[in-house]
Amino acid sequence: MPEDKFGTPRIIGAPNRYAVGADVVEDFDKWVPLLGERAFLLGGTTSLSTCEDSIRDSLGEAGAEVVEYSSGERYCTDKAADRLTEMGNAAEADCIIGVGGGSVMDLAKFVAHKMGVNIALVNTIASTDAPCSALSVIYDENHVFQRYEFFHKSPELVVVDTRIIAEGPVRFLRAGMGDASATKWEAEAVWSSTSKNCLVDGGLPPYLALNTARLCHDLLMRYGKEALDSCEENIVSPQLEAIVEANTLLSGVGFESGGLAAAHAVHDGLTAAPNVDAQHGGLVSFGTLTQLVMENKPREDIQNMLSFYNEVGLPTTLDEINVSIDDLDTVAEAATAEEETIHLEPFVVSKDLVIESMKQADRIARSFKG
Repeated sequence: MPEDKFGTPRIIGAPNRYAVGADVVEDFDKWVPLLGERAFLLGGTTSLSTCEDSIRDSLGEAGAEVVEYSSGERYCTDKAADRLTEMGNAAEADCIIGVGGGSVMDLAKFVAHKMGVNIALVNTIASTDAPCSALSVIYDENHVFQRYEFFHKSPELVVVDTRIIAEGPVRFLRAGMGDASATKWEAEAVWSSTSKNCLVDGGLPPYLALNTARLCHDLLMRYGKEALDSCEENIVSPQLEAIVEANTLLSGVGFESGGLAAAHAVHDGLTAAPNVDAQHGGLVSFGTLTQLVMENKPREDIQNMLSFYNEVGLPTTLDEINVSIDDLDTVAEAATAEEETIHLEPFVVSKDLVIESMKQADRIARSFKG
C-alpha cells in the first residue's frame, strides 16, 4: 500500500447516470428530468441516422424538444466548439445531446461546458472511454493533439446502445479495446507514484478506481475476441456487452479517477508524427507497449499484451501505424512536454528514455510476430 500524501484526498468522478443495453436509447424520455427541455442535438451524420428519431420521439414524450441541430460533426477543435456554442446560445438551448464516437463526445462536453448547460452523451461506437469522463481532448484542424480541457462536472447521462454498436463497424469496437488496454497499466503507475488522477479537483486515486481499471483489463483479456466475433455477426451477446462496458464505463472511470501515465502521453506524441495513420486506440496500444518496456515489466506481461493485440487485430509495431524511426525524436519531444502525463510515472522520464523504449517496444513486437 502506497503512503498517502498528507492532505491529499482520494477522489472519484463518474456520470450521474450510465445506461447500457440493447435498444436502451428508446428509453431516453425517462432521463429528460436530468437534462432540460430545450435540447441542442449534435453529432456525426452516420451516428445520428441510427438513433435521431428515437431521441426526438422520446424527448417529445417527456415534454421536451430539439431547438437546435447540427450534423456532420467530427473533431473536437476550438473552432468547432466556438461555432456550436454560438448556435446553442442563440437557440437558448438548456442542454446538449451529443451522438457519436469519442471525438464528438469530447466536442459535446466542451460545448456544454462553454454554455454552462447539462449534457447527455449517446455513444454509438464503443471506440473510446470519452463519454464517461469530465474532460475533452482538443485537437487542431489537422487532428494533432493540442491539450486537455478539464471540467468540474461529469456528464448527467451516458447512453450506450449495444444494438447500435453490434450493427456498426467492427473497427470501432477494436479501437475502443486498444484505448481501454492502457487503463490498468496507467492506473497502477499513478498509484505507485502516489500521483494525482485526472480530475480537475485532482486527488489521489481511490481503491475503487484502481480496481475498476483492473476489472477493465480482466474483461478485455477474457471476452475481447468473442466480442469482436459477435460484432462481425451483428449479435448482441453477453461478451459484446461486457466489452462495451469495459471500453466505456470501466475504462472511463479507471483512467479519469485512476490516472493517466506514459501510454497516453506516447499517444499524444505519436499524433505529431507527419504521416501517422491509426485510430486513437491503435496509437494507445503502441503507447501501452512502450510504457511496459519503459517500466521494465516482466516478459510475461508484455507477451500477454502482444498476444491480446495480435488476437484482436490492434497495431503493435511502428510500421503498422506508419511512423518511422526518424519520427521518434518529434514524438518523444511531444510526449515529454512539461504538462504531459508521462511525468506521473514512478521515476523520471527523459526524451531519450521514450525514444529507446519505443524502439525496444517495436523490436519486441516484430520479433513476437515472427
